[in-house]
Amino acid sequence: MLQDKTAIAKLLLEIGAITLQPTKPFTWASGIKSPIYTDNRLIMSYPAARKQVTKALAAHILKHFPTVQVIAGTATAGIPHAAWVAATLDLPMIYVRSQAKDHGKKEQIEGCLAADTRVVVLDDLVSTGASVLKTVRTVQQKQAEVLGVVSIFTYELAVSLSQFNAAQIPFHALTDYTSLIDTATQLGDIDQTQKQQLQQWCADPEHWQFG
Repeated sequence: MLQDKTAIAKLLLEIGAITLQPTKPFTWASGIKSPIYTDNRLIMSYPAARKQVTKALAAHILKHFPTVQVIAGTATAGIPHAAWVAATLDLPMIYVRSQAKDHGKKEQIEGCLAADTRVVVLDDLVSTGASVLKTVRTVQQKQAEVLGVVSIFTYELAVSLSQFNAAQIPFHALTDYTSLIDTATQLGDIDQTQKQQLQQWCADPEHWQFG
């Protein structure tokens, strides 16, 4: 399992889907300063990486949620991955908008979702967990059963663990923040001082001091 996490972390670093800048942090929409930026949309542009991630996601889902009947993608970043995984597993797919459309039938869920259907929600990235759990609740409102959430990467923030536990929704990721910074250190992308800065951020992102 650790080798699998390392392989995915290495892939994300190699294609530039994850950028580490502990001395020149990014600013999140919430205003939090972050030494890491993740853009897993880049996976779409790399066929070999796309195939590797899709295969890993499909295997992950079958391992943890073998009775799944529908793959649900979060809009927008989870949609392509849900489509590739659903095709690999020969399962139906839906995707869930962040809010209902203001025209037509005003649907929030695109695709067919019957009551009592067993669903796995797929996202590309989990930070606090708030957005993907909003998707979970939307699916549950249709009387479908959400078996769990699977993502490509997670920041492993304490708030996300708390949110999933409170919602009683199992969560699994292909790779995580710990594996990512360990791999980046092994590859020489960051040194030990930078690794320590990155660890400090994850422990307390709101009060993290950089420089």
